[in-house]
Amino acid sequence: MSAHDEADRIAATVASLRRVAEQVLVVDDGSGDETARLAEAAGARVLRTGRDIGKGAALEKGLDLLGGEVSAWLLADGDLGDTAAGLGLLLGPVLEGRADLAIAVLPRQASGGFGLVKCFAGWCIARLSGYRASEPLSGQRAVSAEALSACRPLASGFGVETAMTIDAARLGLRILEVPVPLEHRATGRDFSGFRHRGRQGWDILRAVTVRAAGIR
Repeated sequence: MSAHDEADRIAATVASLRRVAEQVLVVDDGSGDETARLAEAAGARVLRTGRDIGKGAALEKGLDLLGGEVSAWLLADGDLGDTAAGLGLLLGPVLEGRADLAIAVLPRQASGGFGLVKCFAGWCIARLSGYRASEPLSGQRAVSAEALSACRPLASGFGVETAMTIDAARLGLRILEVPVPLEHRATGRDFSGFRHRGRQGWDILRAVTVRAAGIR
């Protein structure tokens, strides 16, 4: 997983993930808090980027580090806390060969934004690949090593999930969305929340533009 300033939840997330994953790698993406130390203390292998390079690039570094050691990947956000073990529901379909990419559908949260970025990402996925995603922004994914390799290099920043779904659908890979009882930190309707969504939307736009132009 890529994590940035998740000191309040990273230890619980790592401990929970260790119940369903053979090993947990946390790429500390330039955190200014104790994310890396706490992740390591909870049993994760930690890779520090040294500065904030963005989610997509951080995940690429993690993939490069583990290389051929992994047959299936479980991608997760660092703020899932004790619910992270629920991601085991995604691994089954991939390990059993029933899906190449399994994406978590999270329960509806009481707080959050207006859904504009989510709608935009879903529209882009459908427009460029024909696949209609109910959770286009979900970072909680299980994917076979072969499928993930086919989708690399990953898009930069927060465009990584939208781009991965587009690439997987275009390649004819089997995509499965699975309801998973997860909880994570909701992005509120304050300045910080809108700034995050603005960055997210911009990253998605960049990733989609590249794919619409046929460069990827």
